[in-house]
Amino acid sequence: MRITYDSEAGAAYIYVVDPIGAGEAVTQQHSITTPDPDGEIILDFDADGKLLGIEVLDAERVLRTDTLKAAGPPTEG
Repeated sequence: MRITYDSEAGAAYIYVVDPIGAGEAVTQQHSITTPDPDGEIILDFDADGKLLGIEVLDAERVLRTDTLKAAGPPTEG
């Protein structure tokens, strides 16, 4: 498992599968409620319904500071 964080976008990504191939994430589940109403979590699934990764928007409101500091930079593709 790997975590990336883009501080400018305020977005983190938690890779359950790494790497995720182009076009592999075919389904997204939105509207996951977080304790902070500004946070948003999006789950990415493959064609078989298996979890690939977790996108966290407004990550600084949802994830711990030490988690974000330990995260690597976002990757292309």
